[in-house]
Amino acid sequence: MKSKIKQKLWRLLGSLLIASSNTTLIFAEDLNWPKHGLDAQESRFSPIRQIHAENVSELGLAWAKKLSTIRGIEATPLVIDGTLYYSLPWSVVQATDGISGATLWTWNPGVDKAVWGRKACCDVVNRGVAHAGEHIFASTLDGRLVCLKASDGTQVWSTNTLPKDGDYSITGAPRIIGNNVIIGNGGAEYGVRGYVTAYDLKTGEQRWRFYTVPGNPEEGFESESMAKAAETWSGEWWEFGGGGTCWDAFAYDEELNLVYVGTGNASAWPRTWRNPDTGWGDNLYVSCILALDAETGELKWHYQTTPGDNWDYTAVQQMILTTLEIEGKERQVLMQAPKNGFFYVLDRATGELISAEPYTEVNWAAGIDQSTGRPIETPNADYSREPKDIKPGPLGGHNWQAMSYHPGYRLVYIPTIETGMIYRERDRHGLRPG
Repeated sequence: MKSKIKQKLWRLLGSLLIASSNTTLIFAEDLNWPKHGLDAQESRFSPIRQIHAENVSELGLAWAKKLSTIRGIEATPLVIDGTLYYSLPWSVVQATDGISGATLWTWNPGVDKAVWGRKACCDVVNRGVAHAGEHIFASTLDGRLVCLKASDGTQVWSTNTLPKDGDYSITGAPRIIGNNVIIGNGGAEYGVRGYVTAYDLKTGEQRWRFYTVPGNPEEGFESESMAKAAETWSGEWWEFGGGGTCWDAFAYDEELNLVYVGTGNASAWPRTWRNPDTGWGDNLYVSCILALDAETGELKWHYQTTPGDNWDYTAVQQMILTTLEIEGKERQVLMQAPKNGFFYVLDRATGELISAEPYTEVNWAAGIDQSTGRPIETPNADYSREPKDIKPGPLGGHNWQAMSYHPGYRLVYIPTIETGMIYRERDRHGLRPG
């Protein structure tokens, strides 16, 4: 090679491509990937300049690692001072030496595969771990949040985050928010009620919990926000659970002390089932971006990307926080490309809609009304009377695959899905996996 290349190890895709044998690897602080999205803003933008168009052809395979699984791998590895920390199917956590590829330790939570395999709607994946101080934090498919020693994988504490009843599961990565670690869950396809919970970093003690949809009114509402949300539902919606699970996206603004949470699809999918009295309802807070007080979990504002979600258009896709100059003014913004096919820019202090434009083919809505923030649904969106070919389909225009933002170019890079699906409303029946 003509020159030594300083390289950051940042992605693990079954095998790692790094510079060849005479490469110098420097694991300085700015070469780490310490959080799920690199930073609390989830930018996923690496400032590394050592690899560029002129020398990328000089890279070669240094080592490859067999991960001994045929199941899906969706984790973003963390890189901390030369060590990679990542999760595998069935919530297994590994630490790997970045220089040699040697496994440093493996932690297996021992998930009961016979029981929990059927509760994961979309494979037994896990999207990664979190890091704080000398510890790694991991979630498990069966609902545990676990603190491990980063040095050897020894368990420090473990807490159960799920109720005894209901087909919940966890596939998402926890996030560190101040002195807390937060985690959501999945299971909207199986009729559960979504929520996000914060736990103390040191002890695992629960600090707060925010439910994303209201429960049975006879049991009382946990907060004023749940009472208001109940006004957007009808019938006995709680019999379906409600959905709104928080199975992926979080972001954190330390200055505003806000944690941003994306919520999932409604349960059941057809809005007429959830709203038998009216056939319609916004069904808060499904398919929403929520801004919660990081210390208390109190709802500060919400923006619903798909009111009355009828198509599995979740808003759990990644959120990126940045500052943009808009009409001559600096705005603190949140950007998201949820499943529904529109790319949103919001004021992250207030939730005000700044812009929303399609990033893939969309035929269920003609656009987003700038004055109300609501989608302008087309006749093609309604499949209650006859089957419709709707785009995007239930996989969305963008799913769990990570997007990123280049602040220099002011460009967002979105891995898109360009496919539709034939939707047809069946006669009302028991909940089934979607």
